[in-house]
Amino acid sequence: MKKIEHIGIAVKDISVSNELFAKLFGEKYYKVEEVESEGVKTSFFKVGHNKIELLEATKEDSPIAKFIDRKGEGIHHIAFDVEDIEEEIARLKQEGFTVLNETPKKGADNKLVAFLHPKTTNGVLIELCQEITNKK
Repeated sequence: MKKIEHIGIAVKDISVSNELFAKLFGEKYYKVEEVESEGVKTSFFKVGHNKIELLEATKEDSPIAKFIDRKGEGIHHIAFDVEDIEEEIARLKQEGFTVLNETPKKGADNKLVAFLHPKTTNGVLIELCQEITNKK
C-alpha cells in the first residue's frame, strides 16, 4: 500500500454536507460523481495532500443507505492507494483477510476498487484503490 487515498464519510444529504465541509475546509469540493452500480452519489474535497469523499445513497438498498440506517452519518471507510490491486487482493487473502469483491470494480474518481470485510480489519471497512490507466 502506497498511501491513504481518501477517507469516505457517509452522509444523508450531500448538498447540505457539501456546504458544511466547504465551510470546514475553506474550499469547495472539486468533483461530484454518481456510481450507479453502487447506488451512491459522491463528492470529493482536497485537504492538503489528502482527500475526503462524501457518500450519499441514491437507492434505499445501497450499502451507504444500510450503513446510515445502522450507524448514522459518519466515517464509512478508509481507502488505500495500491500499485496493483489484483496482486494486493491475492496477498491480503493469503494473509487471512476477507475480500468482499475479489474482482476489482470501477469506483468513483477513476479508480478500480475492492473492499476488505470489517470483521477481519478490527471493524474498519478498508477500500483498495488503483488508478485506472490505459495500461491495464
